[in-house]
Amino acid sequence: MNVHGQAALVTGGASGLGEGTARSLAARGAQVAILDLNMDRARTVAEDIGGLAVECDVSSADMAVAAVAAARDAHGSARVLVNCAGIAPPQRIVGKNGPMPLENFARVIEINLIGSFNMIRLAAADMAELEPMADNERGCVVSTASVAAFEGQIGQAAYAASKGGVHALTIVCAREFARNGVRFNTIAPGMFSTPLMETLPDEVQTALAAAVPFPSRLGTAEEYANLAMTMVENVMLNGETVRLDGAIRMQAR
Repeated sequence: MNVHGQAALVTGGASGLGEGTARSLAARGAQVAILDLNMDRARTVAEDIGGLAVECDVSSADMAVAAVAAARDAHGSARVLVNCAGIAPPQRIVGKNGPMPLENFARVIEINLIGSFNMIRLAAADMAELEPMADNERGCVVSTASVAAFEGQIGQAAYAASKGGVHALTIVCAREFARNGVRFNTIAPGMFSTPLMETLPDEVQTALAAAVPFPSRLGTAEEYANLAMTMVENVMLNGETVRLDGAIRMQAR
C-alpha cells in the first residue's frame, strides 16, 4: 500500500515505538491520528508531524469509538492501524505477599489484548467499506506482540499471556478479513529502547543489551517503524508475526 494521502491510526503514538511509527507514516505522506492518554506529549508529536492527537484508553469501548470517530471526521476512514499501546508491569503469580491480585492480571489483558482487539474491530469495520486499491486492498493493521509471547519469563505471566493472545489473533483476523482486502500482521519486538526500558537503571539496560546476540544493543523505535512500514507497504505480507529481536531467546529469568 502506498500510504501517501491515506489516513492512519497509531495507538500509543505519543512515545516509544508508536511515536517512531507515527513519524514514519507522516514522512511518507499519511494523515496520522495519534491515540493516547498522554495528551500533552500526543499534542506535541501531532503538531510536529502535522497530525491529530486524540485522547483514548484503548481498553474502553466508548473512548475507542469516540476516538476513531474524531479521527475519521478529521482525515476520513483510516486505511492503516498500528497498535502500539501497552503496559508491562512485572509480577509473579504467587509472590512474597501471596497470589497476584486478579485485577492486576486482568488490567494487562484489558489494555494489551482487549485493547488491540477493540481497535481492530472498529478500524476493520471502516476499512472493509472503503474503495479497493491495488490488488483489491482496502486496509492494513499492524499489532505489537513481544518475544515474551513465545519465551515469557518469570514475572511476565500477564504480559506474556496478553502478547500471546495478540499473536494468536493475527491469523484469525487475516483469514476473516481476506474477503474484504484487509491485511493483519504483528511485530514481536525483543529488547527495545522504550520509555518503560528507560526507567530501568543504566546497568540493567546495559546487561539487557549485551544479551542480544547481534547487534548487541537495544533496538530503536525507528527500526520497529521500518518493519511496520514494510508490513504496510508489502501487500503479500499477511497473517504473520515477525520477531524483531537480534536473535535473542529469553531465559527463564
